[in-house]
Amino acid sequence: MIEKLVHINRVSKTVKGGKRFGFAALVVVGDGKGRAGFGHGKAREVPEAISKATAAAKKAMIRVPLRDGRTLHHDGLGHFGAGRVTIRTAPAGTGIIAGGPMRAIFESLGVHDVVTKSVGTSNPYNMIRATFEALKDQTSPRAVAQRRGKKVADLLGRGGASVAEAEAQAEATVE
Repeated sequence: MIEKLVHINRVSKTVKGGKRFGFAALVVVGDGKGRAGFGHGKAREVPEAISKATAAAKKAMIRVPLRDGRTLHHDGLGHFGAGRVTIRTAPAGTGIIAGGPMRAIFESLGVHDVVTKSVGTSNPYNMIRATFEALKDQTSPRAVAQRRGKKVADLLGRGGASVAEAEAQAEATVE
């Protein structure tokens, strides 16, 4: 498992004897093969907050289909609150072009080539939620073909139609 600490927030509460500090941690967890999740944990000590966030992230993992094990199948949009995220597939050798929290997600997911843009907010919580909204919409051609009862080659336009079918379609378009 790949665990990435994205953000730690310190909050204080003023009490009679002084201040009490609490910590909130945001963690992204992935297996590097197409599964990732994020979690949020709060505690009085940093290591405890991180362990709570990691446990929550492992519980809430989602599977994302990857093309060739290195990039996404298609572009996507996601938004949560003021966070708006665009994710795009990229050719081999591009690398992960993403900022902060989104980079942690794609590294733990196992994506090697992706281009992203975050617009609206730099709040890591909203950026991560928006990114996961975009990733939940990702589908593979195999899943779409299975759902529609077709072959993958037919969907991608690589199915070699027979000569008779091609001629029939050409005549139909001429008329």
